[in-house]
Amino acid sequence: MRLSIFLSAVALLPAAFAQLSGSVGPTTKTSAKRATKTCDVTKYGAKADKTTDIGPPLASAWAACQSGGIVIIPAGDYAMKTWVTLKNGKGVGIQLDGIIYRTGTDGGNMIMIRDTTDFEFFSSTGKGAIQGNGYEIHASQGQCKGARLLRTYKVTNFSVHDIALVDSPMYHYSLDTCTNGEVYNMAIRGGEWGCLDGIDVWSNNIWIHDVMVTNKDECVTVKSPAKNILVENIYCNWSGGSAFGSLGADTAISQVVYRNIYTWKSNQMLMVKSYGGSGYVEDVVLENFIGHGNAYALDIDQYWSSMSKVDGNGVQLSNFTIKNWKGTEANGASRGPIKIACADGAPCTDMKISDFAMWTETGSKQTLTCQSAYGSGACLKAGTGKSYAMVTSTQTAATAGYTAASMAADLKSAFGTTKSIPIPALPTSYYPGQKPISAVAGA
Repeated sequence: MRLSIFLSAVALLPAAFAQLSGSVGPTTKTSAKRATKTCDVTKYGAKADKTTDIGPPLASAWAACQSGGIVIIPAGDYAMKTWVTLKNGKGVGIQLDGIIYRTGTDGGNMIMIRDTTDFEFFSSTGKGAIQGNGYEIHASQGQCKGARLLRTYKVTNFSVHDIALVDSPMYHYSLDTCTNGEVYNMAIRGGEWGCLDGIDVWSNNIWIHDVMVTNKDECVTVKSPAKNILVENIYCNWSGGSAFGSLGADTAISQVVYRNIYTWKSNQMLMVKSYGGSGYVEDVVLENFIGHGNAYALDIDQYWSSMSKVDGNGVQLSNFTIKNWKGTEANGASRGPIKIACADGAPCTDMKISDFAMWTETGSKQTLTCQSAYGSGACLKAGTGKSYAMVTSTQTAATAGYTAASMAADLKSAFGTTKSIPIPALPTSYYPGQKPISAVAGA
């Protein structure tokens, strides 16, 4: 899906909103690729018997179609024992209508696409999936170990859409040094462990929308370096929550918008995490967030205890616009809805919080905390200046307008790490009251 009308509108908005720098997605239509050539993996030795290794046939089909065409993985159950790195493609797509089940035990990436342009990875039916069976490793070895399900590296003008990624041994999908990409209509479902990231992106000019993530780590997270990132209509359904980081030395992140983010029973609605380091995160908009039952709502922690301190005075955070947050946190007295702990060596500046209405599900009070943070709203200090110690304010009455919608697909419990995780159907909505921006395949 190309993004011309949207970009015309974006061009009229202030700098903090103009996050995308140009069109995203493939430059050649799927139909044109299909008319050029099709390469069915079953013609290269793949069998839908859940036993025969699809790795070599997939590599062969790619080689036959990498200069233009569609690699087709038909409906059916396929085993994957050996991983593939598919590279140097142009005008090529992979149509995953079947289900690939991990049977190999190597680390790395089950499917890695690299050094490729005008690319599409998709299901035409919305039923294509990669089942990582991570629970087999997690239960037997008691640790996260193994492969990512999918990684795109130095891929330009591309899309990944209408597929499910399930129960990865490690991270589910990484976008690494990519440009002009669109990721949408996806369901990611992982175990309840802090090493099973949903989507991690460090790239330029990327649009991620209409994605549901279940795990206990990153939902959709921006890492460094990244620029011109738009993340919207995201359903963090019993997850770790969305984030920036972890941030370290020479961080370079700018022009990022998170919009229409729904978070249920997660660690946080949005976190910025670092400890020491250097560089910047600037020109960020975080708007239209709804949350229920999360440990934290907004959590900016530049003294994050889960990472070792990195050399440097701290990552400079500036020009954050945070507005229209609604819902509830689990316990506002112990973990309040706003925590902004900025680095004393690099105080946050121009942080703007407005229309922020959250309330506690436990007890009758909640706390807001700020440290070395300047701007407007909540407990922020006006102007700019030196570092200052943590200040705390306590609210003993619910803020008007905090009530917010929930989602029918909110999970009642997590999936754990010892049993098979079922492959979900793609949702019909990823944010209350919103239809997917692009029609879900097969809907």
